[in-house]
Amino acid sequence: MNTVSGTDPRLVAHGEQSIRQGSHSFAAAARLFAPAVREGAVMLYAWCRHCDDVVDGQEFGHGQAEGDRSDAAARLASLREATARACAGQPPDDPVFAGVAEVVRTFRIPPAYLQQHLDGFAMDVERHRYATLNDTLRYCWHVAGVVGVMMSHVMGRIDPPTLDRACDLGMAFQLTNIARDVVEDAEIGRIYLPAEWLAAEGIPADGRLAQPEHRVALACVAARLVNTAEPYYRSAMDGLPALPFRSAWSIALARSVYRAIGHKVMQRGPAAWDRRAATTKAEKAGWAAIAAAQALVSRVGTATPRDPALFVRPV
Repeated sequence: MNTVSGTDPRLVAHGEQSIRQGSHSFAAAARLFAPAVREGAVMLYAWCRHCDDVVDGQEFGHGQAEGDRSDAAARLASLREATARACAGQPPDDPVFAGVAEVVRTFRIPPAYLQQHLDGFAMDVERHRYATLNDTLRYCWHVAGVVGVMMSHVMGRIDPPTLDRACDLGMAFQLTNIARDVVEDAEIGRIYLPAEWLAAEGIPADGRLAQPEHRVALACVAARLVNTAEPYYRSAMDGLPALPFRSAWSIALARSVYRAIGHKVMQRGPAAWDRRAATTKAEKAGWAAIAAAQALVSRVGTATPRDPALFVRPV
């Protein structure tokens, strides 16, 4: 396997394996990137996936349980140290950290972004509670918005307006994730929905919300969250003109696939959590064709002003 960037091909291969096993949606979108961007994207994904898995005691996003997280704080501290070493050009002997070290060096990603991402895992470890939508959005920034910002660096765009749009897409993705996984998360004691929203529907803001008797009311709250994601998805679309064509195509596909997942959650109502909401290969293929057209149209388009009511990234 040859790499465009000159990166050790084993690091890229490890990243590609990680994204294939960890996210079919992101893997499909990543294939559309130009080679050098794809290499950076999969290595960055591998680090994000690894950190999530280590903190939760899982593998590729599966198998987490309450007992697995007993030493999560220590695991997180180890991840912070290994990440800091990688950003300093002295990564541990591990393809995950060697890969992210290459990404940071090649694309000049500020190390503070990686620590901001780890701060999101700290919120999980500390069992942070989310009283308002703003609290939930702050969590979304750490676990996904800042990843969008780092991906913008990988795509070669570091101007603040484009970083804002990249953040918006990450925020939308995470809002969709929360709606899709709310029952699974609640079963292990993680509640990301705003407590004031739950209270308005008479739903307990603890693990009891996963019980079947709350599904009708929970569907209303989840739909509200999916609708909250919509202006972020629209803002992300307005970021396409700033991106190279293949990057715009990839981002448009990822946006469409994830947005469709949120809509499935909303359409299923109380049955949304009977099985995990996902898109089929045929649906992804259809969205890929539409995304190509959207990327082409964006070549002659201009972005509309960003909605000032959207979350303001802190860095």
